[in-house]
Amino acid sequence: MIDRIDAARITLDNGYSFSRVINGCWQLSAEHCLQGRLDIDDAIHAFHMLKERGLTTFDCADIYTGVEEILGRFVSELKAMGGYSHDDIQIHTKFVPDLNLLDQVNFAYTEKVVDRSLMRMGRDCLDLVQFHWWDYEVPGMMETAFDLVKLQQKGKIRNIAMCNYDTPHLKQMLDAGINIVSNQTQYSLFDRRPERALLQFSRENDVYCFCYGTLSGGLLAERWIGAKQADFVPETRSHVKYLQIVEDSLGWDGFQKLLLLLKDIADAHGVSISNVAAKYILNQPGVGAIMLGCRNSRHVEDNARVAALQLTDAEMDAIRGFVSAYPTPEGEPFTLERTPGSRYRNIMKMNLNKA
Repeated sequence: MIDRIDAARITLDNGYSFSRVINGCWQLSAEHCLQGRLDIDDAIHAFHMLKERGLTTFDCADIYTGVEEILGRFVSELKAMGGYSHDDIQIHTKFVPDLNLLDQVNFAYTEKVVDRSLMRMGRDCLDLVQFHWWDYEVPGMMETAFDLVKLQQKGKIRNIAMCNYDTPHLKQMLDAGINIVSNQTQYSLFDRRPERALLQFSRENDVYCFCYGTLSGGLLAERWIGAKQADFVPETRSHVKYLQIVEDSLGWDGFQKLLLLLKDIADAHGVSISNVAAKYILNQPGVGAIMLGCRNSRHVEDNARVAALQLTDAEMDAIRGFVSAYPTPEGEPFTLERTPGSRYRNIMKMNLNKA
């Protein structure tokens, strides 16, 4: 599958090339912010800045309300500037059928959602579609995966990927003959569930892990040094989500100690805590890319520093040794999020597609 890999980009043997630091756009969805408002003009300005710095790959989803349209506006601006080529940027989206419609999904439904994504973004072909299935117990998952293959054969999809698949179900897809480029999974210094089996299996089978939650919704940053949990007020859905992960791993005290360790390393390189936390995950075998949020232009320069940062073996070992002394959420990636009654599942919104 791999033709060329370097610090900044990966090129597959089909010629498809993407950034290893991917611009994550979930923070631009209508459901994400709990306080304040989004400045869409500034977000699109950030997109242009990121592209100029070589961070040309963007991640979104059909269920991120309004985000595919925002990226469509960005595409329109690039076209208006002249000299635009489809491959100037890469847009990775998702196909996420609603939980309450899983048993009704068929080829017509799947094609309708894919066509809608194409229309929203003004693209002739979807660069990479990441397939998510909320409940493995509901029949139809494999049939739907092969429907995506049919749409790939029709030229509407370039690459097929998975989203939030655990190791056994990723193996099921590969055993069925689905040509999978990547699998998006939650992975951070707090949430180390992929280290149990998924990373090794993915590496052995040429499937890249695309990692989200790497900065835990912005918690891995200087602003939280010395903060008290009693004073913490979630500003976004990410904060709500990742605070649960912190509580089930390092706890608030361990979180504060981790920030100080990362700060020492960051200061030695003249970078940020976020840079160090992101690079640690990007360095893990089996990780192809990480998603970093890009909802405004203030973080562009910081995100752009990650690819060039070189952590020493001693620094990597120090981070690994510290977090290894603490637990991490149990089970395979996204298992708790799928488990009825779990507090992880209780905060999930599983019916957002409205197709």
